[in-house]
Amino acid sequence: MNSVSTKNKAPKGFGERLRTAREKLELTQADVAKKAKMTVNYYAMIERDEVNPSLEKMRSIAKVLKLKITIS
Repeated sequence: MNSVSTKNKAPKGFGERLRTAREKLELTQADVAKKAKMTVNYYAMIERDEVNPSLEKMRSIAKVLKLKITIS
């Protein structure tokens, strides 16, 4: 089950930044989802900014996409 937080929203444009990073690495949404241990549909919803992933999910995605997460 994927956890979705409505309290702590991802920054606006977060999904677009993920898509850009994913495309630079020439990965598909399915590649990222599999490596981050989530469904493709859920990952796609994150990229479209339709859901707010948990910090744990953000960390998993960041690791796959070789991104650094900063929390302010």
